[in-house]
Amino acid sequence: MNMAVDRILIEGLAARCIIGINHDERRERQDIIIDIDLYCDLRRPGATDRIEDAVNYKDIKKKVLGFVEPSGFFLIEALAEGVARICLEHSGVESVRVRIDKPSALRFAKTVGVEITRGR
Repeated sequence: MNMAVDRILIEGLAARCIIGINHDERRERQDIIIDIDLYCDLRRPGATDRIEDAVNYKDIKKKVLGFVEPSGFFLIEALAEGVARICLEHSGVESVRVRIDKPSALRFAKTVGVEITRGR
């Protein structure tokens, strides 16, 4: 059997949330950047051109932002796990790669981030 390895990319999704372990990180929302790769079979929507056959990435984006923005995690690892769970709720998503960057985490560094891959 020839298994497709297709993916939908959501890159540079900006959000603001409480994230971090330090007192000053708990007071104000901080910027984070989220990249998501949704691994799914895109043959059917590619052939039918029907949204009903596709993974609706706009809905996934809304759910992710609805989860992230009011959250108050201490670790970006825990936030990434939650985002992955939301993505895997869609039946068409077989696996997901989530990367979350926190640009303000370290002085003199462009960003600090984590990347996880989860499947069903």
